[in-house]
Amino acid sequence: MSGHRALAVTRSSISHRIPRCARLYHSYERDSPYPYSSDEDAILSAAITHVPEHGFTAAALSNGARDAGYLHVSTNLFPTGAFSLVKYHLVTQRLALGKHASTNTDTAPTSVLDNVRALTLQRLRSSQPIIHRWQEVCYRSFAAKALVMNRRKADPKTQALALQAMPKYVPESLRELARLADEIHFLAGDKSVDTSWYTKRAALSAIYASTELFMTQDKSPHFKETEDFLDRRLEGAQGLRHTVGEVGRWAGIQGMGIVNGLRSKGVRI
Repeated sequence: MSGHRALAVTRSSISHRIPRCARLYHSYERDSPYPYSSDEDAILSAAITHVPEHGFTAAALSNGARDAGYLHVSTNLFPTGAFSLVKYHLVTQRLALGKHASTNTDTAPTSVLDNVRALTLQRLRSSQPIIHRWQEVCYRSFAAKALVMNRRKADPKTQALALQAMPKYVPESLRELARLADEIHFLAGDKSVDTSWYTKRAALSAIYASTELFMTQDKSPHFKETEDFLDRRLEGAQGLRHTVGEVGRWAGIQGMGIVNGLRSKGVRI
């Protein structure tokens, strides 16, 4: 045990420190606390560096614990296993958008839509080092979400893929996607107080998910085709009347469109 630090953190203490309920609105008065303890952050941040080689797996998590100076069994403190890495990436990259926005030296006035585009691109680019591994997380869960949004009956093969997406993690993944859309609109300066507050975020959630999925197959220099894909989706969303029903139907069509497009290229979804 020499060379390793004793980890004085129990599973129960972790669950008490991480709030179960996400904030439902942005507070202009104070920031939310960082959702990870120093021990968790040390292990997970080290583990993320192993994702390009090992993917979002228990092996990456175990290597991260070792690199951070903890015992191998320390990974037992993450009851969701490899999904802890997925969520850590989602959470930390979302929080990094706030720092990016605060340090942006460009003072030229821009529209909310321009800011939404810039922040969405920034978030997508932050996944470049692991994008070749993200498809392992993204494909099946996105196919399941697209089927739900479009309210279509899945064939047995698609249902099997949805099961492989581990449904117990889908709610948390969707919540984090919603938080990202909220964060982007907040940082972009959106001050909506009517029903468009919800529909704008729902539309951006669908746009981001489909663009991220497209990005996993983009081989163009600097992901130029992903940027063009995002611009087309943002432009298409501007024509919506932003009613809940219309946004829902549009999201379902977008979801199935990108899934079918990737299937036509031989991607197994």
